[in-house]
Amino acid sequence: MSFMGLPTIELFWADKADERLRGEVNRLMHDVVELGGAIGFDSPPTRAQTDNWLDTIFATVRAGNGALAFALVNGRAEAIGLWRRRSGAVFAHSATVEKVMAHPLARGLGLGKLIVGSLIDNAREAGLETLDLGVRGNNHGAMELYEDLGFREWGRLPDVIEVGDERYDDVRMFLRLGDREGVRLQGSRPGGPGSSPRRRKR
Repeated sequence: MSFMGLPTIELFWADKADERLRGEVNRLMHDVVELGGAIGFDSPPTRAQTDNWLDTIFATVRAGNGALAFALVNGRAEAIGLWRRRSGAVFAHSATVEKVMAHPLARGLGLGKLIVGSLIDNAREAGLETLDLGVRGNNHGAMELYEDLGFREWGRLPDVIEVGDERYDDVRMFLRLGDREGVRLQGSRPGGPGSSPRRRKR
């Protein structure tokens, strides 16, 4: 497949999928994983696996706890990404960006930037304060994209992502979207609910 001339690119938000879109999602995820993409599958997923994943995400979206975006190129889903609210009441104001990918044959069209930028705007409109994500340590292009959109690294777990006999860093990044009026950022200051004093003198 090639895109002759200037392709038509559209952003599409979904909370359900027909047979065609389900097939396109399977094709997208299958081909990304087949070329070594780190999207949570250790082998190219079957249609049943991607259908199950979609149903789980759609339930999350319909409950108001996430958003799923597609980039359509000439009417076909060629990129995808989502944000999903973190679980637990104390994390309800934050979400994780997940499953950002573009089909290998559709790279170079700016789909990743379109997807992630749109997820940021959507999450901000939903009242979220912070987004986080994880990226494999060797995926420098993705890290540059996230940095260009404002994400910053906050830490990494070294050599914990398994790809066969290879091990890669799990790089963690975050983006502050803004705080609602009255929020006070305390960071790691002592005091407040759940605080405990240091046991060792410095």
